[in-house]
Amino acid sequence: MSRILITGANGQVGFELQRALAVLGDIVSLDRAGLDLTQPDAIRQTLDRHQPDIIVNPAAYTAVDKAESDADTACKVNAEAPAELAAWAAEHGALLIHYSTDYVYDGEKDGAYVETDAANPQSVYGASKLAGEQAIVAAGASHVIFRTSWVFGAHGANFLKTILRLAGERESLNIVADQIGAPTSAALLADVTAHVIQRYRQSPQAFPSGVYHLSAAGETSWFEYARSVAMLAEEQGLPLKLSSANIQPIPSSAYPTPAKRPHNSRLDCSKIRATFDIHLPDWQDGVRHVFAQLCQR
Repeated sequence: MSRILITGANGQVGFELQRALAVLGDIVSLDRAGLDLTQPDAIRQTLDRHQPDIIVNPAAYTAVDKAESDADTACKVNAEAPAELAAWAAEHGALLIHYSTDYVYDGEKDGAYVETDAANPQSVYGASKLAGEQAIVAAGASHVIFRTSWVFGAHGANFLKTILRLAGERESLNIVADQIGAPTSAALLADVTAHVIQRYRQSPQAFPSGVYHLSAAGETSWFEYARSVAMLAEEQGLPLKLSSANIQPIPSSAYPTPAKRPHNSRLDCSKIRATFDIHLPDWQDGVRHVFAQLCQR
């Protein structure tokens, strides 16, 4: 059995990874207290102690706006820590699976981004994630970097849960309508990760390392996403102050933030579908599944 080390165990993706990877090996799940990614020596000592065959790194500094004024910490977690993980993986013949973001792009392309499109991050967060990608590739270890978008799940904080909370508190909402992407469930990311690990174990020497786009199928705006969540809540008869009809679209210019968001976050996932023979469900399927989980609580 493989020994699989998961960072960020308390995060949205880390939580789902513990479920999806449990049958694949001996799992070592570490939260921030168990592995401080701002401390390079701690990273190496932890890896030396556990000797993983596979490192799965969903941990990240994801406070996009805060990163603009806390670039040092963002870079330590998103760039320097992946570099340390990748260096260790290269030295010990381990596989590194890492998660990146649509924010490595500027969002100005008309169509969906492919992996070979030029990266041009517009925020500290995006730049730090791109630097992490580049460090992993340069280290030379077997690796998979998943660029994904708009992650949500039943565990942790995310847009879907925020809309549900606000729907019980407010009678109207204004939501940005000119940013387009695909909400992607943490469960989908975890399940695809399990599939990729199985492929690696079958043939490590022929494993297709690289950067892969991984998001749910379809596309939407934050505005339409919010409306779909509110409509699900209405259908279930949840006690709401907010009607889906009272969610109004606004441009990004009406909701300024410290960090610039890409207007186009669409990711072309043809490469991962073809390489690993996977089907990516529509984003609405994931939303309905997580919504059902939340309603059961």
